[in-house]
Amino acid sequence: MFGYRVPAPDEAMLISGGRRGLGGAPFRVVTGHGKFVLPVFRKVRFLTLSMCESEVTETCVTRQGIALHVRAVIAFKVGNDHESIINAGQRFLSDQEQMSVLTGRIFAGHLRAIIGSMTVEEIVTERQKLAAEVLDTSKTEMAKIGLIVDSLQIQSIDDGETGYIDAMSAPHKAAIQRQAQIAQAQATQTAAEAQQEAARKQAEYARQTAVVKAEYSAEVDRAQAQAAQAGPLAQAHAQQEVLAAQTELALRQAKLRQQQLVAEVVKPAEAEAERVRILAAAEAQRMKIQAEAAASYDRVALDRMLIDQLPQIVKEAAGGLAGANVNVLNGADGLGEIAAGLVSQGLTILDSVRQNLSGQDADGARPSGDRSESKGNGLLQLRTGQEKKSNDGPVDVD
Repeated sequence: MFGYRVPAPDEAMLISGGRRGLGGAPFRVVTGHGKFVLPVFRKVRFLTLSMCESEVTETCVTRQGIALHVRAVIAFKVGNDHESIINAGQRFLSDQEQMSVLTGRIFAGHLRAIIGSMTVEEIVTERQKLAAEVLDTSKTEMAKIGLIVDSLQIQSIDDGETGYIDAMSAPHKAAIQRQAQIAQAQATQTAAEAQQEAARKQAEYARQTAVVKAEYSAEVDRAQAQAAQAGPLAQAHAQQEVLAAQTELALRQAKLRQQQLVAEVVKPAEAEAERVRILAAAEAQRMKIQAEAAASYDRVALDRMLIDQLPQIVKEAAGGLAGANVNVLNGADGLGEIAAGLVSQGLTILDSVRQNLSGQDADGARPSGDRSESKGNGLLQLRTGQEKKSNDGPVDVD
């Protein structure tokens, strides 16, 4: 439509003529929408609101008196509020390129002032602090001309040919170089160790491969040897089994022959020996019985002989009393007692002779001559006793 004007999104439309603007400004400010402008009666100009850039290259002297060449970049723009647009429009509307020039000069002055209060070490190590201080000191001045700074970057700091920054960085360079050398040495050592480990693993793999090959070859040789020995071993086992069977047969034959010998020789010999032993025992028993019978016969004969001689013994004993001086006190009864005593003495002698004969038979049978001597000795002892009694003197009979 004729007379209707619309500013761009990054522009402010300034309308002069007619009524004054806000705060007594000589123009009205329109942003973000259009406006109907009467031709001839109104005049329209546009102020950019986009980002602008200004570069500063300045030689500054530090607190130590060392000259530094500083290069900085400032990013700025016109403020979005009406006051900033009015301030910027009154100063830069006719020549908007001057915004960059003036901004660079303002920041150059503040940069020299801030660097003059700092040392080279602070400037080098604390660039952000330097930028923040420059922004703070220039903010008021920039607001007066309607500009705001978005950022300030210190691009480079150079001391020229003085070599101060290089000297300051020498220890760090040396440390860095030393660390780099150490790192390089460690890397070299690590690489060497890795190579050695790889070589060791290769050698180990080669050794294991050789061992496996050797074991496989040995197993093949062993299998071939076993296959070659299978026939002889089978024949040897067969011969061994034949020998074992023959040995077993020989043992059985020997055992059978031993049993035959026992049945043919030992058993008959044992039977014969048993027969002889039984016959000998029977013969000994017979002889013992005969001996006992003979001894019994001799005792019977001796008893009979003693009984036959008993009257004679009594007679001899009585004869021994013939010359004795005997006083008979009780007459016929006294003589009867004397006769009875003589008979009793004869029987006692007979019993003694029997006991002596029995003791001799228990010790062993004597020859017949010895028995005769015993009989004679008994008779002799009997006589001797009688004679002794007859010689003792008179016998008193109460």
